[in-house]
Amino acid sequence: MFINFSDTRLFEYLPKVILPALFATLRMLFFSMILGLVIGSIVAVVLVITSPYGLKPNKRIYRALDFIINMIRSFPVIILIVAISPITRILVGTSVGEKAAIVPLTIAAFPVIARYIEASLLEVNKNLILAAKSFGASDSQIMIKVMFAEALPSIVAGLTTTTILFLASTTLAGAVGAGGLGAVALTYGYQRFDDLMMYAIVVILFIMVLIIQGIGELVYRKIKK
Repeated sequence: MFINFSDTRLFEYLPKVILPALFATLRMLFFSMILGLVIGSIVAVVLVITSPYGLKPNKRIYRALDFIINMIRSFPVIILIVAISPITRILVGTSVGEKAAIVPLTIAAFPVIARYIEASLLEVNKNLILAAKSFGASDSQIMIKVMFAEALPSIVAGLTTTTILFLASTTLAGAVGAGGLGAVALTYGYQRFDDLMMYAIVVILFIMVLIIQGIGELVYRKIKK
């Protein structure tokens, strides 16, 4: 079926429905990624330090964190949103809406980010770490000035992939009352059999993915220089 994007209905929906949903999606994505990055970075650093080959090996801490990350990652996002709704209600006062969606999205995002950062840090040349130790660098200096500095391009690439992945997750959140583009596609497109609205949202999401990927590649190239 041919979709006419010049249909006047699209321009009627744009200021009242599509733009507010777009901004809601961007807010959910932005805050969940920022919070996920903060928590994920901390978890990744602890994993790297306490790993069997880390700066201060500690099997108990490493195994506990490893188990928690694997457990959370095993949950599909939409199931996680429903499963932790009581916790979400305690934290933000409600289990539906844009603010409520940020909680499960953050919980789903930080293990993925932690794994990307952990993998990037572990790829750093061990000779550089040994050289830093020989010069008397502390563990914090090695972590920040050597490992993070060397792993930054790889971390940026991982964050770009994660952001695109969780853009899709925000649309899933829309299916359970979070709002955003996912809710618009479901309510106006699928439930009302409005192909115009459905494919308009698909095009918007596609453009957002291209923008995120483009920004990620730009930052990656600048860091690599």
